Amino acid sequence: MTGADAMVKCLEAQGIDVVFGYPGVAIAPFYNSLYDSKIQSILVRQEQNGGHAASGYARVTRKPAVCIATSGPGATNLITGIATAYADSIPMVAITGQVSTRLLGKDVFQEADITGACEPFVKYSYLVKNVEDIPRVFKEAFYIASTGRQGPVLIDVPIDIQKQEFEYEEPGEVSIRGYKPKVKGHIVQIKKVVEAIQKAKKPLICAGGGVVLGHAEPVIQEFCEKYSIPVVTTMMGVGSMPKRHPLFFGMLGTNGKPYANRAVAESDLLIIVGARVNDRSIGALSKLEQDRLIIHIDIDTAEIGKNIGPTIPLVGDARLIFESLMEYDIHVSFEDWVERLRNIKVNCVDYRTFHEGFINPCLFVEHLTERMDEDAIYVADVGQNQLWSADNYVMKKGRFLTTGGFGTMGYAIPAAIGAKMAAPHRQVVAVCGDGSFQMSMNELATMLQNHIKVKIIIMKNMYLGLVREYQYNNYDKNYIAVELGDIPNLKKIAEAYDMEYFHLRNMSKMDETIEAFLACDNSALFVCHVYKFDKVKE
Repeated sequence: MTGADAMVKCLEAQGIDVVFGYPGVAIAPFYNSLYDSKIQSILVRQEQNGGHAASGYARVTRKPAVCIATSGPGATNLITGIATAYADSIPMVAITGQVSTRLLGKDVFQEADITGACEPFVKYSYLVKNVEDIPRVFKEAFYIASTGRQGPVLIDVPIDIQKQEFEYEEPGEVSIRGYKPKVKGHIVQIKKVVEAIQKAKKPLICAGGGVVLGHAEPVIQEFCEKYSIPVVTTMMGVGSMPKRHPLFFGMLGTNGKPYANRAVAESDLLIIVGARVNDRSIGALSKLEQDRLIIHIDIDTAEIGKNIGPTIPLVGDARLIFESLMEYDIHVSFEDWVERLRNIKVNCVDYRTFHEGFINPCLFVEHLTERMDEDAIYVADVGQNQLWSADNYVMKKGRFLTTGGFGTMGYAIPAAIGAKMAAPHRQVVAVCGDGSFQMSMNELATMLQNHIKVKIIIMKNMYLGLVREYQYNNYDKNYIAVELGDIPNLKKIAEAYDMEYFHLRNMSKMDETIEAFLACDNSALFVCHVYKFDKVKE
């Protein structure tokens, strides 16, 4: 078979049933072989969005997804999608076409050193120069992407390698020298964790994105319920526990709940699970290290101690570690501590105000998510809408998806497409600002062409709201390059793509409009005026 045939065969062997991409000459042999396969090919409208769609698909299926681009600008367009997946630890295999091997390094038409360009943003990359390596390379790529700390792997295949014929042989078991991810926590460190919990008076678990990625939510919830240990989350950890759970005390950080930050400040034992502990999550790191015992659990050794010095480091898979912890007989009582946090939560006052006559976005997100299906998928974009979403999302049995690691605007719509492809019978809602919407509204064509019924909400204020807020606070209201204007006509955009259109200017009919929006069978566009930065056209 040809190299291109082998590439398709390898994807089929990995159980891949859909790929997201944009073809070009350098990847044309692969697409030709894909023609006779049962794998569905989704044509996105820009390569970066293929990466985001694969991200959404991977996060819902919890296995690697595939995105594809051609050489040169196709490959470089894909870099942001790859970098976003890398920062969020999403398993992905990116396949790019490349110019012929004899032309490599000659700066020919549409040549780009994509393996070099992507080096900071992938777990590993391959430039295939021998067609017989294809079966091994593809099997290794999926193994690397899905094990240890998950992430993207790049496979760059020159066009002549795709065309070349060879005798296909099934690859053997994957064995990569130097790559042996640790998944089971060291027994000595686990015992230290048990001792620390037994001695603590005010323990707190901080759940990060690794909890969700590692499918550790059920066992951590069971562990917390067994010993009455309260939980807070980072933004990427939203969804680790249901919002209404009595042991859940919100998202922490600069844009989180005040009572979540108070819980961290008053704890004497902080158990950080699957979180990199970045500047948005926890502010004064040095003070935090001094005042309490810190346990840091992560599958990536590089993350432990990078931003905060743990007292007890523990490397391994969060789910397996907490399953091990459940086997110990820990005698503790934290009822007084939990009651203290409940009192703090009840007495915390939200001093934020929003303009009268417009939508309160915090209440809107709360009312929306309360009415969404139990297993619905909520995809938040980046900007003020992301902060309102993460802070007020009502978690039940669904999923909350966003990009917290890289903060890529335009993520929500293509990621929602991927999520809907992965779970066609689940309700999928994407929430954008009017800035981020315009970064990926071309993917409405992808939705229409492939009958992908995603519901989209636009929080409209006619500005790049978060940047404007920063200019307001730091540059004496010198607003520059942040005004979007009252364009485009979003109602006509909805009509152009055969979408239902909903519009809300104030709170008076919010609940009934939300219910109508969620109940409609078609894709829908819902525009909410969140507050008045400038005159709004009637």
